[in-house]
Amino acid sequence: MYFATKPIDYRFYKLYTTHFTILIDELEYNTEREHLIIPEYGRHLQKMINYAKSRETKEERNKVAKAIIAVMGNLQPHLRDVADFQHKLWDQLFIMANFEIDVDSPYGEPSKEEIQARPEPLEYPQNFPKYRFYGNNIKTMIDVAVSWEDGELKEALTYTIANHMKKCFLNWNKDTVEDSLIFRHLFELSDGKIDLKNSKEDLSDSTSLMRTKSKYGSKSNSNKKNTSSSKKKYTSNRKRY
Repeated sequence: MYFATKPIDYRFYKLYTTHFTILIDELEYNTEREHLIIPEYGRHLQKMINYAKSRETKEERNKVAKAIIAVMGNLQPHLRDVADFQHKLWDQLFIMANFEIDVDSPYGEPSKEEIQARPEPLEYPQNFPKYRFYGNNIKTMIDVAVSWEDGELKEALTYTIANHMKKCFLNWNKDTVEDSLIFRHLFELSDGKIDLKNSKEDLSDSTSLMRTKSKYGSKSNSNKKNTSSSKKKYTSNRKRY
């Protein structure tokens, strides 16, 4: 028995091809789209602002602008309790409209020059200390001690700075350090204004300055010992088959 093949309906292919061509013509690429001023709000909100700009009457623009502010508030519900939150939203509305929208803001229209103004660049402190292991703040501490009048407070501050320098030195060099070396460095950093070379008082002991670090180190070692002993105990009691 012979069955004839069903004829092909070319009208379907023609309709499908026409529909596919229309879809391709309506595609939008990001390179062809308008630049997003604040990308966090998305392209749909940017289109809403452009629609508000195209309204002819000011009354209609105000109505659309208030609706846009409500949508912006819903996108950031965690900021509703922040002070001046509505003021921030209205400023962002003017920014995304490129300051080309004529609406009545309850906070007034922001200044474009003031918002787009850039802060002055901060000067990065260029410090090149002779002894870097003491840090950059040690020079400031020494200058404060030099500015004080002679007395018990200045002497106490001087020895505090010396002990801090000794601790910094030990962090850099794990070996012990003589007090005379710290006194000599302090004399150099203070330009000869603080002289403790002939001092009969000793600085803090190296072990006391590094006691905190050794304390935590011994604690971690003890934890390692406990974990290792527990592992040995577990393996010894495990049955073998």
